[in-house]
Amino acid sequence: MFEYVMEEHKTSISRACRVMSYSRSGMYCQSRRQDEPVQVKLREWAVRKPTEGFWKLFGKIRKEGLQWNHKRVHRVYKSLGMNLKRRHKRRLPERVKSPLEQPESINRSWSMDFMSDVLTSGRRFRTLNIIDDHNREALVIEVDTSLPAARVKRVLEEVIAWRGRPAQMRTDNGPEFIAAELSDWCEGQQIHLQYIQPGKPTQNAFIERFNGSFRKDVLDAYLFSSLSQVSSGYLR
Repeated sequence: MFEYVMEEHKTSISRACRVMSYSRSGMYCQSRRQDEPVQVKLREWAVRKPTEGFWKLFGKIRKEGLQWNHKRVHRVYKSLGMNLKRRHKRRLPERVKSPLEQPESINRSWSMDFMSDVLTSGRRFRTLNIIDDHNREALVIEVDTSLPAARVKRVLEEVIAWRGRPAQMRTDNGPEFIAAELSDWCEGQQIHLQYIQPGKPTQNAFIERFNGSFRKDVLDAYLFSSLSQVSSGYLR
């Protein structure tokens, strides 16, 4: 009927709806059955990533090449009750003990960890230490007051640009290392993230030994008044 009125009288959808006393929004209403693929995909990602919210799930859906509008996905997300807060403690996935063996060549395995210290002004800073497990070479020591997952990813990209890509990286379960941004990036780079078991620093002994020497020979041996002095005056 609407098509006939529009074609016969050469009018717009809005005017045709007014003439026939019909809501224009009804013209664009779609069957909820068309939402079934969205529901299936949301449930699939909810099982794989149960602690992540809407925007992270939506981002993963878009990375798969599915061009659903965020409003539509959010409507289905709410209809499934996924926007309700779930009270639970965040638990780490089970960590399997991996033997600590010295690799036979470079770029087989890297280790990374954070350290912290304080400037003479009382301002705290952190260092991100990354070494190659084969020869214990320090690949980078990044210094700043804050080193979130995005910064860790950027540092790794810079090191890989001149060093090459490692097969795996061994870390503890710090929030920056278990963040989705870093784990997704490593997955895309085909780098295996080997997490040690919680409370077992000896499983990351290569970087722990480096940290001990770095603490004794640098951080405890000198007084630093600025970040630039830490990063350029003593470490380079």
